[in-house]
Amino acid sequence: MGQLVSAAKLRSRRDWDHRQRSKPKSTALICPMQAEEAEELDRTSIDGSSDFISDLPDECLACIFQSLSTGDRKRCSLVCRRWLVIEGQSRHRLSLNAQSDLHPLIPSIFSRFDAVTKLALKCDRRSVSIGDEALVLISERCRNMTRLKLRACRDLTDAGMSAFAKNCRSLKKLSCGSCTFGAKGMNAVLDNCPALEELSVKRLRGITDGAAAEPIGPGVAAAALKTICLKELYNGQCFGPLIIGAKNLRSLKLFRCSGDWDKLFPLIVERVTGLVEIHMERIQVSDVGLAAISNCLNLEILHLVKTPECSNFGLAAVAEKCKLLRKLHVDGWKANRIGDQGLIVVAKSCPNLQELVLIGVNPTKLSLEMLASDCLNLERLALCGSDTVGDAEISCIAMKCLALKKLCIKNCPISDCGMEALGTGCPNLIKVKVKKCRGVTSEGADCLRAIRGSLAVNLDIGEQLAASASDVGAQNHGVEFPPMVAGQIGAPSIASSSTVRSTSFKFLGLLGGRSFMACTLRRLASTNGSSRS
Repeated sequence: MGQLVSAAKLRSRRDWDHRQRSKPKSTALICPMQAEEAEELDRTSIDGSSDFISDLPDECLACIFQSLSTGDRKRCSLVCRRWLVIEGQSRHRLSLNAQSDLHPLIPSIFSRFDAVTKLALKCDRRSVSIGDEALVLISERCRNMTRLKLRACRDLTDAGMSAFAKNCRSLKKLSCGSCTFGAKGMNAVLDNCPALEELSVKRLRGITDGAAAEPIGPGVAAAALKTICLKELYNGQCFGPLIIGAKNLRSLKLFRCSGDWDKLFPLIVERVTGLVEIHMERIQVSDVGLAAISNCLNLEILHLVKTPECSNFGLAAVAEKCKLLRKLHVDGWKANRIGDQGLIVVAKSCPNLQELVLIGVNPTKLSLEMLASDCLNLERLALCGSDTVGDAEISCIAMKCLALKKLCIKNCPISDCGMEALGTGCPNLIKVKVKKCRGVTSEGADCLRAIRGSLAVNLDIGEQLAASASDVGAQNHGVEFPPMVAGQIGAPSIASSSTVRSTSFKFLGLLGGRSFMACTLRRLASTNGSSRS
């Protein structure tokens, strides 16, 4: 009986659909009352059941949209006018191609997306970018903007940045790269944005090189700044007043910035006492600068990447005073100035060390054994390009590093014997990455997998990359180990790469799935679609 009723309903629905298709389609405008009736008709199917999606409040629908990917949000905005409006009003993050032809479209774009707080303006380096007028127009429509990213916007000047800063005083994060405005534009931001917490500057072409460079900072923003990142600046030291004035600064990153930083670090650490992270790559700094950095008693993360004037003495000075050190990355650039002597002091003085990355450094069993014995919290270890790390050193690590969870070995003279030692040691080990170690064969990796079934073993012998989702990609400067998350043991990772030549490895977890609300939305939408067809 139930089947007969269902069949009757189905025939009735098909007849109704046929009548609707046979009706002549009018191009005339629909009056408001007719539009409301049509919308009400859309909400109700033939059998009287309700369209639950249409009954959702705008706020709930906006929350669902926010859990979707960018592509899915775009597709949802094409469903109906209501969804178009809600999707636009609930979008807080926007990325635009900042070519010059964007200017006339700005009013319409930001009329639809009127709640944007995070904006990225990126231009092709071979194209003409937007100018000051466009940036000012955007700032007038996005006065609540908190984050701005500028890439290759070469037609922006100091005047445009000044006008922008006066309109967007709530800015918390600014990132600019390959732009041509200079010190005046940067100072305007620092003078008008008291909430600025993060500043990232890369290849700012408008900064004058040499002694004639205009100082940048500190401004009213210095009091709120927590992170400063400077990359590839001819005269990065003109940011000295800003760094010294940022008393609440916690993270300082310097990449390939010219000038003698040994002179500036004593002034910085005298005024900035809360630094937790310092990252230095290819800058002119020596043991003198490291001795000054050793006064940062709260330092937890230190990266020394290709700073050949730094030696065991400077590293030891930091280790002896900075006893809270948790992460240490050293790329010795094969200079052999950092080795056992400095690492032994690290082992004795830094019991909280959790992550150690050594690239182009030649530690021996002596220092590795002390690190394993004294640093009981060491969970992540990477040894890359070390001529002295062989089977004996790996066996020592396997025997002593009880807390070790992730191990990366690249271009070291180890063999299958070292891999076999890992099978009986390091009881908490969950992932091993071995790359370009010619003495390790696939049989050795298979043997380790057989001994430790739950252990994720990734082997790249240098001839070809394993076609596995758990392959580790090339990344800049050192090995990054993200925080461990419950449920990620043995989970594959996604390969990532950077544009810099130096190589390292990043261990990531499984890609997160789509949210529950997103899946529910699709299910409801497909159900409605099938019921109307």
